[in-house]
Amino acid sequence: MEKPLYKRIIIIFLLLFKAPFALIANNYTIQDIMSAPFPTGLTVSPSGKRVAWVFSENGVRNIWIAEAPRFKGKAITNNNQDIGQDLSSLIFLPKEDKLIFVRGSSPNRKGEIPNPTSLSNWPKQEICLLDIRKNKIYVLDEGSSPSLSPNGKILSYLKKGQVWCLEINNQKEKEKEFQIRGSASSLRWSSDSKKLAFVSNRGDHSFIGVYNFNNKKITYLSPSLEKDTSPVWSNDNNHIAYIKTPNEKNILPFEERREGLPWSIHIANSSTGEAKEIWKANEGMGSVFRSVSAKNQIFWTADDHIIFPYEKEGFTHLYSIKTTGQDEKLLTPGSFEVQFVSMSQNDIDIYFSSNQNDIDRQHIWMTNSQMTNPVQLSSGLGVEWSPTADKNGNLFVLASSYNLPAHPYKVNKNGTLNSLAPKAIPKSFPKNILRMPEQIVFESSNGIKIHNQLFLPANYDENKNYPALIYFHGGSRRQMLLGFHHRGYYHNAFAMNQFLADQGYIVLSVNYRSGIGYGMKFREALNYGANGASEYQDVVAAGNYLRSRKDVDKKRIGLWGGSYGGYLTAMGLAKNSDMFAAGVDIHGAHDWNIIIKNFRPGYNPLAKPDFAQRAFESSPMNFIKSWKSPVLLIHGDDDRNVPFSESVDLAEELRKHNVYFEQLVFPDEVHGFLLHENWVKAFQATDDFFKRMLK
Repeated sequence: MEKPLYKRIIIIFLLLFKAPFALIANNYTIQDIMSAPFPTGLTVSPSGKRVAWVFSENGVRNIWIAEAPRFKGKAITNNNQDIGQDLSSLIFLPKEDKLIFVRGSSPNRKGEIPNPTSLSNWPKQEICLLDIRKNKIYVLDEGSSPSLSPNGKILSYLKKGQVWCLEINNQKEKEKEFQIRGSASSLRWSSDSKKLAFVSNRGDHSFIGVYNFNNKKITYLSPSLEKDTSPVWSNDNNHIAYIKTPNEKNILPFEERREGLPWSIHIANSSTGEAKEIWKANEGMGSVFRSVSAKNQIFWTADDHIIFPYEKEGFTHLYSIKTTGQDEKLLTPGSFEVQFVSMSQNDIDIYFSSNQNDIDRQHIWMTNSQMTNPVQLSSGLGVEWSPTADKNGNLFVLASSYNLPAHPYKVNKNGTLNSLAPKAIPKSFPKNILRMPEQIVFESSNGIKIHNQLFLPANYDENKNYPALIYFHGGSRRQMLLGFHHRGYYHNAFAMNQFLADQGYIVLSVNYRSGIGYGMKFREALNYGANGASEYQDVVAAGNYLRSRKDVDKKRIGLWGGSYGGYLTAMGLAKNSDMFAAGVDIHGAHDWNIIIKNFRPGYNPLAKPDFAQRAFESSPMNFIKSWKSPVLLIHGDDDRNVPFSESVDLAEELRKHNVYFEQLVFPDEVHGFLLHENWVKAFQATDDFFKRMLK
């Protein structure tokens, strides 16, 4: 049952005032291993002479710039407080002396901007202009998704779902450019700056619209009953290619989907709106569109080819076709996945990250429509992502390794990396102490191979008996790697796994089925999630793997994870308290019917009773009577992914069944905690809980 109030107050007091100063195995703290700044938004200027990005250091977000030829970065904003407000969408103006960016996080479904510090002046999401020379910031307007015309004169952006514009040289003159039904997204300028393409989202369908600034008219491109997305302009500005996806209203999240109504690529005349289909996916494998991490999902090259992602072979690959629809060509053959993709400023070469030949890491490759095999540009024991190239072929990336945090680099011709901010990683970061996790692969049910990262304790002795912890990532469309992760959420989780190992635990990070990196059939695992929880078999397999090790104390195995990882933690404690002694459940899902409705508000369990029953039977709530092991629940009450009620309702059931639990709640915090101090508090509480429960 729950601890008395006075005991919980004592625990919180110890967490806040004692834990930060407590010495650990290698004399570094949770704050130390999370002290390095995390980079996002890597952007190259039009000439390639400047590179910009955002560093979040202990939650304090600042814009940095590195200039040619040395490319040694420095902060050009001077924020000194963590108020949980993002900086994003960096855009250089043509003269490269000014930078557009967005300050503030996205609103929830109620239109509320996150306010994790409970400020009396509620934060806004604003588009700002930074004068680099004067080091001065001007607020242009509320809004998001800025898109600058190629001539640098007009900035278009979104405000309450509508398209607004302002003149860069007359920033006070701003207006709603046009009014549409539904909401707009994906603003794309023609290269002559005379037209603006956009997606008009209307629920079960969407259109591609083209706004003409000369006659103030909108042309919809062959409007249909499908969902049209990802518009990209031809080099002569006369045509637009886009993706068309048939609507399938009965598709629900968190169940496998291996095939569907095939998607297609169309090209339309931007003036008349007349369009034709130039390519269509085959039925079966690859018929469901699979996206990559990119600004746009299709690329129109200077030699008139369309390059796009496609799962025809069962892996997320890049293909090309001529704009006439001929000569389909696989550009990235092999059993691996492509993830981050961008096109160089010469509109010829495509840069991407993949796990080719190194399945639990990512490296950078290059291809184009004329190549038969991609060229590898980076390699080694690190992880590289977000490739960004200028028109001269200079390549910049974000990268990490097992003992170096995510960081911006320039890639040399020989594949080595030059830091853009060599002094940014603080001396407190324990890079000389961290050890490389071991890649572990074991078979789960049905012969499915599960990839894992194994972290061994400091001063490991194979003759000792250690407590053990199993970590589950969220998503579930995620993949933990053999180095610090490219997403901030999992960058923190990798740091915590390293820290827990140094506390004397054997830590196993599990890439369970329904995650990414291992192909479509692994990702779309049969009967996973709400359709049967088949991935729980990988939880048990991980437990059995640890129990088979002579260096693990079988009675001291704990679980931890956030979001989907919190779900699997709760499942493990509810179904197998005999195997798992304790757990930390961070904003976990506990009833699939509640979670699905959060993502699909129109979902009605009463209309699908068989599925609803199966979804509940795949949920931790269904096994509450067999839950015996203690648990720590951590949740922010402005969570937009997993409703806060999931933890409230679970706590009620745990009380009724006399299951011991503790809690840590962050008022006004969202799913992926915006405040760095909340990450630290959550991990300190996790460390303290496991010490008391397993040691």
